[in-house]
Amino acid sequence: MKVLKLVSKNATRHLLRTALTILGLAIAVMAFAVIRTSIDAWYAGARASSPNRLVITNAISLVFDLPVAYKDKIAQIDGVTGISWAQWFGGTYVDPKNFFPQFAIDGETYLDLYPEYIIPSEQREAFLSERNAVIVGRALADRFGWSIGDPIRLTGTIFPGEWDFVIRGIYTGKMETTDESQWFMRYDYLDERMKVEAPPRAGQVGSFIVQIDDPSRAAQMSAFIDSLFVNSLAETKTQTEEAFQLSFVAMASSIVTGLRIVSFMVIGIILLVLANTMAMTARERVSEYAVMKTLGFRPIHIVGLIFGESLVIAGIGGLLGVIITFPINGLLAEVIKDYFPIFKLDPLTLVLGLVSSLIVGFVAAVFPTLKAVRTPIVDGLRIID
Repeated sequence: MKVLKLVSKNATRHLLRTALTILGLAIAVMAFAVIRTSIDAWYAGARASSPNRLVITNAISLVFDLPVAYKDKIAQIDGVTGISWAQWFGGTYVDPKNFFPQFAIDGETYLDLYPEYIIPSEQREAFLSERNAVIVGRALADRFGWSIGDPIRLTGTIFPGEWDFVIRGIYTGKMETTDESQWFMRYDYLDERMKVEAPPRAGQVGSFIVQIDDPSRAAQMSAFIDSLFVNSLAETKTQTEEAFQLSFVAMASSIVTGLRIVSFMVIGIILLVLANTMAMTARERVSEYAVMKTLGFRPIHIVGLIFGESLVIAGIGGLLGVIITFPINGLLAEVIKDYFPIFKLDPLTLVLGLVSSLIVGFVAAVFPTLKAVRTPIVDGLRIID
């Protein structure tokens, strides 16, 4: 109990220095948590993927299309339990800066393959019965203040012209990680207009989505599907939905790698800040430790004092960092929601940040403790403050 009392006294002896150290630790822990959350946001789509869905795209690049007629051949493959298709639309709403994902889909089959999109039955029926109807995610509807029945006009970029739509459904996510920022229009509405305005572009899709009965056969079935279209005018590349999502992450691999490096550098900064504080503390109290040894305090007591103070400072700093992470993360999520709709703070990230600060507190106390314990009493008493 005496050691604990001394620890609290020592920690508050230099209030300004201790407060600044705690603040530095808190900011570092907060930065670590936000950076790790940013990395998680890149992988959100992959983690939300279904293991029994395959995505088929053009083997050359995603920007090249595939004939919609491929669907009949793919649907006959043993093990395929469902198939749908989608086309990236790429229109702009009011201002080109208003970016959001837009897909022209085969309504009935596509929605069957994505049960994580919760849509009221009457809204789904309205979408399927009206050619220019659209379904939007709840987050997207809230962003622009849309509601059921609102007429919306998009200006086409990939498919030029003015396109008029009516919102007939708003979906919500079955899980917290479900993206609610997407726009789904009907593929037949797009295709019919292309038949009139640009016939060569009609009957083309950006990707097929295939549901299989056995996820363990995903690699085998992917290879078989691709073999069906070898040497065709549009060869295919089939991969799991997770691998497809990760391919987008790979495009920004340098950014993700950089974020990972910075997150570890933050831990190093925590160590340097606290190690500097504890080194200064140890130098100032060499004579005090010598007097304590003279009075009968054992080395274990000295160890307890230094480690205790370091861990207390690190613990308070880490806890404060966890607390301030919530508002900072919420503010950042609001700012970048158009680009990272899933920006959720993982509790494990907070635990890692707090545990890291405690580990750093332990490591930072090692060398000052060794010096204090090994310094002879006579040498310690010679030092005059």
